[in-house]
Amino acid sequence: MTDHIVRSYDTDLEGLRRSLAEMGGMAERMLADSTVALVRRDTSLAQKIISADQRLDNLQRDVEEKAVLTIARRQPLAQDLRELISAIRIAADVERVGDLAKNIAKRAVAISGQFQPPHRAVVGLEHISRLVQAQLKDVLDAYAAGNEQKALEVWGRDDEIDALYTSLFRELLTYMMEDPRNITFCTHLLFCAKNIERIGDHTTNIAETIHYLITGDSLDVNRPKLDTTNIDVEAVTGG
Repeated sequence: MTDHIVRSYDTDLEGLRRSLAEMGGMAERMLADSTVALVRRDTSLAQKIISADQRLDNLQRDVEEKAVLTIARRQPLAQDLRELISAIRIAADVERVGDLAKNIAKRAVAISGQFQPPHRAVVGLEHISRLVQAQLKDVLDAYAAGNEQKALEVWGRDDEIDALYTSLFRELLTYMMEDPRNITFCTHLLFCAKNIERIGDHTTNIAETIHYLITGDSLDVNRPKLDTTNIDVEAVTGG
C-alpha cells in the first residue's frame, strides 16, 4: 500500500484494515463454530454465535462510517478512493457471512431435541462447510496481502461449492423419502446447506472487490455457477 504525505490519512486507512481483519476473523470463527454446534447439537455454542453477531454488525457500521467520513474529508482519487470503497463492500459481505452463520446456529438450537438421523446425513454438510471455510480464509488473506491472483483462485472455485450443494440437496431429499422421521432434521440441514452455499457466494464477491481494488476494473466474465437444483428450498419445505 502507498504511503501518503498526510500521515493521518495512512492512520485512517490502517484503522480500516484492522477493523476488516477483526471482522474477518470473527466471521471465520462463527462459520466454523456454527457447523460444530449443528453437528453436535451444542446449544450453548450456538447461543454464543448468535450473541457474537451484534459485535460483527457494530464493526461493519463502524467501517462504513469511517470510510465515508474519510472520503468526505480527504476527497481521495484513484487507488485511495478504491481502497475506501472496497473496505465498505468487503465489510458488507463479511457482515452478511456472520448473519448466515448466525442462521445456522439458530437451526442448531431448533433441532437440539429432535430425532437423531443417520450420521451420514451431516457428513456432506460438514464437507461443504470446510471448503467454504477455506475459501473465506483464502480470500481474506488475499485482501490482507493485496494478492489478486489468490483472490481470482477463490473466485474460480465457486463452481465446486455449487456442485457439492446440488449433490447434498439431492442426498438430503433421499433421506427424507427413506424415513419420514428424517424430514424435520433434514429440512433444517437443507436451509443450513443453502446458507453455507451463500457464504461461498460472498467469498467470490470479496474476490471481485479485490480485483477491482488492485486493477480498477470489474471482472468482465460471469461468475461460475453449477447449482443445477433449480429448486427453491423454501418452496420444497414450506419454510
